[in-house]
Amino acid sequence: MAGKGAWGLMTVLATLVATYAFAAIALPGVRSPIVADLFTEKAVRALLHLAPGGIAIVAGAFQFSTRIRFGSPRIHRVLGRAYVVAALIGGVAGGMLAPSSTGGVAGHFGFGLLAVLWVTTTLLAWTRARARDFTAHRAWMIRSYALCLAAVTLRLYLPLSGAIGIPFDDAYPAIAWLCWVPNLVVAEWLVIPGRWAPLEPALG
Repeated sequence: MAGKGAWGLMTVLATLVATYAFAAIALPGVRSPIVADLFTEKAVRALLHLAPGGIAIVAGAFQFSTRIRFGSPRIHRVLGRAYVVAALIGGVAGGMLAPSSTGGVAGHFGFGLLAVLWVTTTLLAWTRARARDFTAHRAWMIRSYALCLAAVTLRLYLPLSGAIGIPFDDAYPAIAWLCWVPNLVVAEWLVIPGRWAPLEPALG
């Protein structure tokens, strides 16, 4: 029950972030100042980051649904392919945006390394699935999606830092790292052998 509750919360937050991403593309008035600047200066890169990112964060969430993974393996595969394509496009575009991101050098490196790791873990998840090494595939997919969820944790840390009185200019460079490093630590804990149920039901 706790696991289902955590998955449900993750899916709701992912869907909210995806909704904002698509709204920001279609409705300039809802864009934050940072996103508005991106569309003013690098509109194509911003579009290629936000649109695929929105697809990836929702498709990835449903990859963790045991009902879909065990009961509808074809849907699982379709969503998986959508996630991989979207994550690769969104990750590469994010890497291209990183050198001009808010937060100075610390922000550039934080977001740049996030993009590199997201693309790398996604490629490794895909190649392991192609090789039918599903245990490794799941581990790399967990890492990849933990990095994708930086889009959620970023938007949680920003208002939290403001609420406790940390100035934006001080908080943002740290958040460029905090939005994904703890996520990856949790992912490493989750992929410890024996922590997840066997995969056989999903492969039948």
